[in-house]
Amino acid sequence: MTDFKVIYESSDEYGPLMVLDNKETRILAFAENDEQSKLLKLTPHIPQHTYVQAMLLVLLFCQPKRVMILGLGGGGLIHALKHFDAGIKITAVELREQVINLSKRFFQLPQSKKLTLVHQDASVFLTENDHKKVDVVFADIYGADGVDESQLSLEFIESCAKNIKEKGFLVLNCWKEHSQNQALLAYLQRYFVDVRACLTGGGNWVIIASKQQQKMSGSELKSYAQTLSKKLDFQLDRSLTRFKLLDDT
Repeated sequence: MTDFKVIYESSDEYGPLMVLDNKETRILAFAENDEQSKLLKLTPHIPQHTYVQAMLLVLLFCQPKRVMILGLGGGGLIHALKHFDAGIKITAVELREQVINLSKRFFQLPQSKKLTLVHQDASVFLTENDHKKVDVVFADIYGADGVDESQLSLEFIESCAKNIKEKGFLVLNCWKEHSQNQALLAYLQRYFVDVRACLTGGGNWVIIASKQQQKMSGSELKSYAQTLSKKLDFQLDRSLTRFKLLDDT
């Protein structure tokens, strides 16, 4: 990232925070050579990381009216979802208050009555029962050292499931090595009947788990992906070819 200039730098109790910029792109980093979020300034709705693109495969199966995002980053998922459907009600939960502030200041976070930002630990937020169930939970809780291990626990998966509607989905961003985590697979299969995953070119392993069996054929998914790609303004083909039922992997 030698062509990038550091335009903001600070730290909090969890570590460093940096914003890097060049003429076209802005990056949120939690350490040197780290990319938590990456945004094209002229087209912020187009995800620059393959794992975000893969997480949006859930839109092949549903048109959500209400979603929960655990782990805000620079707000890339919010940009993409708002471009897909400005009417979606989004609750985004972020542990680090400075991340929320930076997403507003540097990453063009959309201002909307349908967007609620919550400064809280995601695990604590999930256990509170005063919020409505959602169609999709997107879990993307990362720090400078990688995925937050609590995101892989039985308690976390159970809490997510309790906050998802009967026909809803959990979208979980993990690392490639977690594809061998049999305990995680067992946790998912305890609460979800249809569990699929996409191994991205960037080394992430994105899980999409549904409470109901999904019956679309491969050809139907491919056809709908073409339509959805036009609406999202980027191609889903690469992610879709890597998208499999976990029993098939």
